[in-house]
Formats: sequence, C-alpha cells, structure tokens
Amino acid sequence: MRGLERSSLCLHAREARFLPYTALMRTPHLLAFALLPLCFSCGDDSSGGAGDTGASPPCATDSALGLARCVEGNRYQEDLVFIAQVRTPGNAHWQAVQNLCAERFSSFGFTVERYDYGTGVNVIGVKEGAAEPESRVLVGAHYDHIPSCAGADDNATGVAATLEAARVLAMQDFPRTLVVACWDEEELGLIGSTAYAERATAASEEILAYYNFEMVGFVDENPGAQSFPAGFELLFPEAARAVDAREGRGDFLAVIADETASEAVSLLERHGMSLGLPVISIVVPTSLVSNPAIGDLRRSDHAPFWDRGYPAMMLTDTSEFRYDAYHCTTGPDSVDALNQDFSTRVVQTTVAAAAESLGL
Repeated sequence: MRGLERSSLCLHAREARFLPYTALMRTPHLLAFALLPLCFSCGDDSSGGAGDTGASPPCATDSALGLARCVEGNRYQEDLVFIAQVRTPGNAHWQAVQNLCAERFSSFGFTVERYDYGTGVNVIGVKEGAAEPESRVLVGAHYDHIPSCAGADDNATGVAATLEAARVLAMQDFPRTLVVACWDEEELGLIGSTAYAERATAASEEILAYYNFEMVGFVDENPGAQSFPAGFELLFPEAARAVDAREGRGDFLAVIADETASEAVSLLERHGMSLGLPVISIVVPTSLVSNPAIGDLRRSDHAPFWDRGYPAMMLTDTSEFRYDAYHCTTGPDSVDALNQDFSTRVVQTTVAAAAESLGL
C-alpha cells in the first residue's frame, strides 16, 4: 500500500449486531469527512467471524459459492512465501514475481500481455467472455514494493490472492470478459494502474468492476488492536460504540469503494456472510472520489479507476491501523505474522463476488 495519508472506514449495524470498525483518516481531515454524505454498509457477522464456517461443500463451477470452494489455501500460501522478498522495481525478485504472474496467467488459459508503459511493466491476463466480451471485470494487485522490506502483507498477499483467484475463475467460461493484473510501481504513485486505466479510457473499455487486493493477510483479535484517530468518536459515535462493543478487534475485511461499485460491494458483503468473513464497507459518492478531502481513501490501485469513472474497490486489512509492521516500520513485514485462513476467505469471497459480476 502506498504510504500516503490515512483514511476512514465506516460501519452500518444490522439487527443491533456490530462488526469491528477502523478509521483510515488523518485528524486534520476529520471536519471535512463530517460533511460527506458517505454510504455505510457491512456484512453481518452472524456466521461467527473469520474462524467458523462449518462443513465446506465440495468445489463446483456451476455457482458462485461453488467456485469459492475451489480456492485452495495451501496454493495461496506457497505463492505468498515465494513472493514475500524484497522486490524493488528492477531487481531480480521483482523480475521473478513479474515472470510468475505471466507464467501463471498463461497456464490458466489467459492471453497474457507484459504491458511496458515506459517506467515499469504491468502483467495483464485476459479471458474473453462468451456472450458479452465488451464488458470487463478486473481482479488485481500491485507486485512492487519498497527497498529493504519483504512486503509480505504489502502486497505479497494481494499478488498471491490474485493468482489464486485467477486460477479458480479460469475454471468457468463466463459471459463477460475477465481481466487479471499484476500492477507495477504502486508504491511510486499508482503508476502502473494509472497507465492501464488511461489506456482503457482511451479505448472506451467497459469495466463493470475492479476488485483490488491491497494487504489482505493480517488479523489481530486482541481487544484494542484496531485503531482510529483522536476525535473520531465525535464525528462517528455509532461506529465508535461498535468498536467498543467489539472491543476493537481487527478481524474483518475492509472494502473501500466508489458509489458506482455498490452492486459489487453488496456481492462481497453477501458472500462474506456465507463464507464466514466479516466485511465492513465504505461507499464514497461519485462526486467526491477525486476530492482532496478524501485523499486518504485513495491509497491503492483502485483510485485511478475511480478518477476515470470506473467502478472499483480496495479490499484491505486496513494496513498500519491494524498492522504495526507496515512498510517494516517497527519490524519485518513477514509471512509468519499473517493469517492464512483469513486470506483464504478473502479470496473465496472475492471469487464468488467476481463470478457474479462476470455473469454467472
């Protein structure tokens, strides 16, 4: 995740049941956020949280949840372990991860492009839709990271999630076109995803939804683990009460989306409930997606799509508001700190939602 400003996540209660809540927002922007007509929503936690789904039905390709059950946590974990090394753009492991994305996408049956936009290389895989090929659904993550940091959560988790989602979604022939992507140079200013979004706009591509994985591996179930800035309680008292009711545990997936992605957000919430993944969402009105007041919500590769009118959302564990080792600031960002079960459920939930977006 790009190390810029902090952002705010928000919560809606269903039947007096509350999920944990985090704020990704700097205090100087609190007053601005108080004036925004934000739409709040979340997945019900009636499933019992990220650790209780009961017996799992077998893998099947004829339904969204059936495809979700095809996700294999061990495959995800193996890729995570490989990817989580220093991969500054241009170094040997950056090249190895780029190659991994290209080789995997090709082996899954995608048409692969290494899109060299001048300063970096995006890896793009395309599987054409059978009935509505002009309509596209994207799933992706950035594969670059900063120097001297292995970047396990940021963003080896996102790349591993993209690879596993691509593998499973490739099992089905959808009416709409599936695009999978490993973006470059996110840490330098969302450069790779911006290059793609600009090209898509110039070509008048129809993008129905972009599911962006950004740090999807860390859970802290200790009371008080999920932080928010001073003064937040005054602006969002219901959310603050929800944090207190949950004792501030950081055990949910946050979804940050623009208003045009509301349908995809609803799919994530619904499938999260079915798969035992608590989901908390913030939906930003279209008129405000480029407003400097919400710059803190634009910290990953979904933002260039917002700017060009495409529905997009960031799926995240909330970065440094839960995870102290973000960008290796307090220690190594390493695989052994991460939660494979949580990440697996994130991939399952995204696969199910994306499958429906693709027309299943």
